[in-house]
Amino acid sequence: MIFIDASFFIAASIKKDQWHARVRKILPEVTEQDKMTSIVVLSEAVTMVGSLAGGKMGARLYNYIMDNHEVNFVDKEISTQAINFFLNYDGVLSFADSVSVQLMKQYEIDTIVSFDSDFDKVKGIVRIH
Repeated sequence: MIFIDASFFIAASIKKDQWHARVRKILPEVTEQDKMTSIVVLSEAVTMVGSLAGGKMGARLYNYIMDNHEVNFVDKEISTQAINFFLNYDGVLSFADSVSVQLMKQYEIDTIVSFDSDFDKVKGIVRIH
């Protein structure tokens, strides 16, 4: 299982994104694995794609994510762990990224698909980019 970050969904959806061409190169590696993301990542990605390409494109991305990924809904325990992790990194990682890291720990996932290099600062995480 791999974890998918918002930056990947955005780059895959927006042709003008700086990472769009890179998505095509790593897509075979990504598609052959089971994928998890979070409702926080889904919210980030759909909002950004909707603002850049319109609501219909945002809704299309929403449906794709819901149909093809295990979407984890965040509870109070994960949120508390994430804010503590966020504080340990002194804001270097966003709260959303901290939620992703905590979910990865909970589900023993060590690989994330992301164009966000901040994940490289987290020991034990392998980033596909």
